[in-house]
Amino acid sequence: MDSEEDMLDAHDMESGEDDFYSGGTDDCNDSDDGEPDYGFVEEDADDSAMIASHRSQKNFCVLREEDIRRHQMDNIERVSVVLSITEVEASILLRHFHWSVGRVHDEWFADEERVRKTVGILESHVVPPSDDSELTCGICFDSYPPEKIASVSCGHPFCTTCWTGYISTTINDGPGCLMLRCPDPSCLAAVGHDMVDKLASEDEKEKYNRYFLRSYIEDNRKMKWCPAPGCDFAIDFVAGSGNYDVSCLCSFSFCWNCTEEAHRPVDCSTVSKWILKNSAESENMNWILANSKPCPRCKRPIEKNQGCMHMTCTPPCKYEFCWLCLGAWMDHGERTGGFYACNRYEVAKQEGQYDETERRREMAKNSLERYTHYYERWASNQTSRQKAMADLQQAQMQNLEKLSDKQCTPESQLKFILEAWLQIIECRRVLKWTYAYGYYLPEHEHAKRQFFEYLQGEAESGLERLHQCVEKDLVQFLIAEGPSKDFNDFRTKLAGLTR
Repeated sequence: MDSEEDMLDAHDMESGEDDFYSGGTDDCNDSDDGEPDYGFVEEDADDSAMIASHRSQKNFCVLREEDIRRHQMDNIERVSVVLSITEVEASILLRHFHWSVGRVHDEWFADEERVRKTVGILESHVVPPSDDSELTCGICFDSYPPEKIASVSCGHPFCTTCWTGYISTTINDGPGCLMLRCPDPSCLAAVGHDMVDKLASEDEKEKYNRYFLRSYIEDNRKMKWCPAPGCDFAIDFVAGSGNYDVSCLCSFSFCWNCTEEAHRPVDCSTVSKWILKNSAESENMNWILANSKPCPRCKRPIEKNQGCMHMTCTPPCKYEFCWLCLGAWMDHGERTGGFYACNRYEVAKQEGQYDETERRREMAKNSLERYTHYYERWASNQTSRQKAMADLQQAQMQNLEKLSDKQCTPESQLKFILEAWLQIIECRRVLKWTYAYGYYLPEHEHAKRQFFEYLQGEAESGLERLHQCVEKDLVQFLIAEGPSKDFNDFRTKLAGLTR
């Protein structure tokens, strides 16, 4: 896992920003567990959304849409009061400085004039106000009465029709409308949401407000959207802990650092390499190299799917050759060993003619077998975890109530079953990623690998006992016609395996 300092650098998070950060983090508690280690992390904090709800401390909090709007308005009001500017101007400042209240204060008090000029909040009109009965629009050059003319802080006059078209076009072009400037090409005066509220249609206002809301998360270095498909929750992360696992209210757990699914105890670099390997074409090439040979004539790879060594390439090539020595089949027959052997190959192999080719093929085969070993176990634990999550949901919705009736036990005293499923879900996740860790463990570190595989085996053995107990042993009590005297023994056994 990357260190805390690396993460702060990666996100450009200023230490002073926390002092000014308004809205707080409600139930976010900052826990200092020290700097994380690479590879396995020795913390045993949970990352499942359901397990995380039981944690007394966490370094993040989940924000709903109403929470985001409240934080956003708190920041705007605070900047407006402290700097004695309007809320429209405060929102323009905050968007420019990525919603960092601390940075807004620092920059403003260091050089207010420069900030105003850069952001586009002008103190005085560039174009002096006119007392004329009609004013000329700077876009269509028609004359209009003053009530049909609008302008921002610069004073450049444009008719409301041109303003409406200008605002509509930029909103429909995307989030860039949040940094809208005066239509005059030489003017940098900012256009605030007050002008949008005044002239845009209802659909365009809704779209603008959506961009405005999303900017608070997407421009804020301390927040991210939950990456789960269809989830609208955001995460407010508090730096200071070595644990980057985050659990959203939608039950999806992910790593704040890399936004992949939660993967402790494996570091982000290993996860990135493993995911890339799983999706890369390299394994296809390894399989082709290990299980096929090129036709000597057309060079297309051919897989041997019969016992005979007599190979015929597919049309239009139709070249006939020997699988072992790749020589023309017309040169083969009884004198070379028949259909199932090749004396020419054996002689050539003894002379060293096939050493390099065979070595490459053997290496590819070993590499493929090794990767398959780890991938199958990684995928198997992932499948088991998904099944356990479905079983947990079924237990919550059906089995607990049924078991309560059968065993005459209140549901509140059956929570140990849910705790067992939660532990299984978490352990399957951890065990899954240990196989990615094991794949990249250096081959020459024999002692470390041996110890790792011992621990992995012990963990898997304990988890299988727990999983079997809650999955198989529980069935007899669900189908029983009445209370069972063995139920208390089952409770003790399951609670002990969970611990």
